[in-house]
Amino acid sequence: MFTKILIANRGEIACRIIKTAQKMGIKTVAVYSDADRHAMFVEQADEAYYLGGAEPSQSYLKLDSIVEIAKVSGAQAIHPGYGFLSENHHLPLLCEQNNIVFIGPPAASIEAMGSKSQAKLIMNKAGVPLVPGYHGDDQSIATLTSESLKVGFPQLIKASAGGGGKGMRIVRSEEQVEQAIHAAKREALSSFGDEKLLIEKYIEQPRHIEVQVFCDQHNEGVYLYDRDCSIQRRHQKIIEEAPAPGLSSETRSAMGKAAIDCAKAINYTGAGTVEFLLDKNETFYFMEMNTRLQVEHPVTEMITQVDLVEWQLRIANGERLPITQDNIPCNGHAFESRVYAETPANNFLPATGTIRYLSQPDENKNVRIDTGIRAHDAISVFYDPMIAKLITWGADRTKAARQMNLALNQFHISGIDTNCDFLKTVFTHPSFVAGDVTTEFIEQNADALFSLPEVKTANLLIAATLYIDAITSNFQSNVDKPSSSPQSPWDYTDFWHINGSQSYSFDLELDETIHSFNLSKKGCEQFSIEYKDQHYDISYTIDKNTITTLINGTKTSCEFYISKSIIHLFTEGCSLQFLPPMVNHNYEEQQQEGSLLAPIHGKIVSIEIEKGMRVEKGAPLIILEAMKMEHTISAPKSGIVKDIFCKTDDLVDAENELIEFEALTDENKDAEHES
Repeated sequence: MFTKILIANRGEIACRIIKTAQKMGIKTVAVYSDADRHAMFVEQADEAYYLGGAEPSQSYLKLDSIVEIAKVSGAQAIHPGYGFLSENHHLPLLCEQNNIVFIGPPAASIEAMGSKSQAKLIMNKAGVPLVPGYHGDDQSIATLTSESLKVGFPQLIKASAGGGGKGMRIVRSEEQVEQAIHAAKREALSSFGDEKLLIEKYIEQPRHIEVQVFCDQHNEGVYLYDRDCSIQRRHQKIIEEAPAPGLSSETRSAMGKAAIDCAKAINYTGAGTVEFLLDKNETFYFMEMNTRLQVEHPVTEMITQVDLVEWQLRIANGERLPITQDNIPCNGHAFESRVYAETPANNFLPATGTIRYLSQPDENKNVRIDTGIRAHDAISVFYDPMIAKLITWGADRTKAARQMNLALNQFHISGIDTNCDFLKTVFTHPSFVAGDVTTEFIEQNADALFSLPEVKTANLLIAATLYIDAITSNFQSNVDKPSSSPQSPWDYTDFWHINGSQSYSFDLELDETIHSFNLSKKGCEQFSIEYKDQHYDISYTIDKNTITTLINGTKTSCEFYISKSIIHLFTEGCSLQFLPPMVNHNYEEQQQEGSLLAPIHGKIVSIEIEKGMRVEKGAPLIILEAMKMEHTISAPKSGIVKDIFCKTDDLVDAENELIEFEALTDENKDAEHES
């Protein structure tokens, strides 16, 4: 067995590989970028070597540098993790040239599946059902447009070399084709260095089912059941489960056999995942093969009790598969929730910033957390915004989902927007509970999933209590109080003597709704509040980041965090962020007042307009790339572009002014028409 391996990756997956390596007594070598100097995985590894700048092209995609570090450090093998170089066939070739073991499949297998077009041809020869489409080499705009019309609508235009929703567009009409081709090519080139596209008929409301396969170097292969990855946003998975619910035993067996046939057709070794689309009739179609360990591999580990990373290491070392197909267990059910830094209500726009507060559930045999992030770590614009993977197990699907609900309600983050509350709404939605899921689940249930939660009066009173506590002499040491400024909501050092009174009125804002309170002091940590003409007697205690209140005799406890501008309350079912007085900030209003702002830190990849141009409402103005995904800034109204304050390839921060924009009123529309 290897005594030292290099991990050519970062973040959560690097930590995951280190965990198994330590269990096996194998030393680990990390490589890191400027953005990751103080990251968790760097500290956990036995050795760490600097690679380069924060941009992946300057660090984690530098093949030669990574192999050279492996040689210098004495690492006998390289584990690529997922993403970055994990499906670049040049890495195993370079490893072979330098007598280093690549912990993954042969270069030829990666190359065969690396091009979706090539993979479709191989699967067609192997008799695996395919979705109708165009997978040809002629990539001219004219040919792609022509073939698009032949495929018909709706259709999926996507990068041949990639995955994860990058370089992918659903097209529903001829008018959308050319713009979608250009956008997909740009995104594919940026993410994978290859702008080649393929076009496929878009199957409405399919399920996304994948099969985990493992092959050794002795021509033996097994599949470790399946996973349902249908819950997706922007064509990226956010919830996975194993085994896939509701599959007939015949379909499950047929998909497993097809997955093994796929792997053997390309002389595969190591861990791989064969992905299928499944229609309402349980007819499945080959979609792609991922020649690496998947993000969602933990759900398979939970139901089989197999350490897939250990299997990867042993197979790369030449060992045989330790178990035959008939002896692979499948016990219970498992879920994985991907916790992302993003804003679900704003089209899941990635969020950047610093995690100010992080509290997680305790891990046990039913709850597992895979992460590479700690409190006070920054979420960078340069990498995927995943914060953690929360994995739960239960004896059946219902019990596993119940465990996930409990775990999500104990997973608390402040300082950056996350999808935690959104994940909770998914797990309580009746269709999800019933196992009735497709890849269009989020879109079809948007009204229910994105509706604001009903706010209990008790939670409003707890927030008011925290506000009072924060601005009095009881200010807790754990509260992140900002420095004094004229605009600070916390600058009342002698709160109870404001206006020489023992009472006070104040407002808190929640989701753009103002809540007004009238308060009277009764004693130390005791007071009365009037809210909507109702009277409440309140006493409370605070222990670190937990507040316990007694409101009219009813006891309640919950976690909280207070920063320089918010009171963040973590309640069962949702988290609530209250704005204290003087902190109201409305981004949407700013967008309407003449300045169009960048919604996130990123790079300008395309400017679709010119100064002085008239545009219609919804017209694309600027295309911004953040975290390898494109985001289109569109005209909020019909109007005139008065000025442009950026150029292509500029890096911009969130809320940087990009365009001076004048909305057309009915009056100036008439004037323009007359002229």
